[in-house]
Amino acid sequence: MNFLAHIYLSGDNDLIKIGNFMADGIRGKQFEHFPKDVQKGILLHRFIDTYTDSHDIFRQSTKRLHEKYHHYAGVIVDIVYDHFLAKNWTKYSDENLESFINRFYKSLDENYSILTEKTQGLMPYMIERNWLLSYRTVEGIHQILTQMDRRSKNMSKMQYASEELKEFYTEFEEEFTLFFEDLRLHANQKLISL
Repeated sequence: MNFLAHIYLSGDNDLIKIGNFMADGIRGKQFEHFPKDVQKGILLHRFIDTYTDSHDIFRQSTKRLHEKYHHYAGVIVDIVYDHFLAKNWTKYSDENLESFINRFYKSLDENYSILTEKTQGLMPYMIERNWLLSYRTVEGIHQILTQMDRRSKNMSKMQYASEELKEFYTEFEEEFTLFFEDLRLHANQKLISL
């Protein structure tokens, strides 16, 4: 799952959301240097990633892309699944998406001193371009994939994956819906146990 899902699956605690959001850049036991709730978010993130990568439905989605995008297929599906979360947001939350995102951006700003350097560097671009809200549209997903492709020096070819999103839109959405119900349940159980 990508940024929006990780934040959403963190519940209502801002520090857990922040830990879950920035966990990718935190290796091994480095997480122990953060406040307890941030640590919970990092551990939740790791659980979500492991659970997602091994799930049959997620793998079904990645198989559709593997021949063309190889090991980037999982990254693409993470982003595609965030699109369906954003698009169908009202099925999963009573709070509107813009309000949810703005509250998260505000919490990043209020907790700036505990963010990793990588997150501090990413934050202005993310907020200025409103990445999380842009997930709602196929065009927004295309822009995100294009930015990520640039970071891979155009080796990943991810910028073209929005074509597969359009071609297999119904299949991806059905897979996301089934998978996300399962993930929500397991992520919530994990969050309670942390």
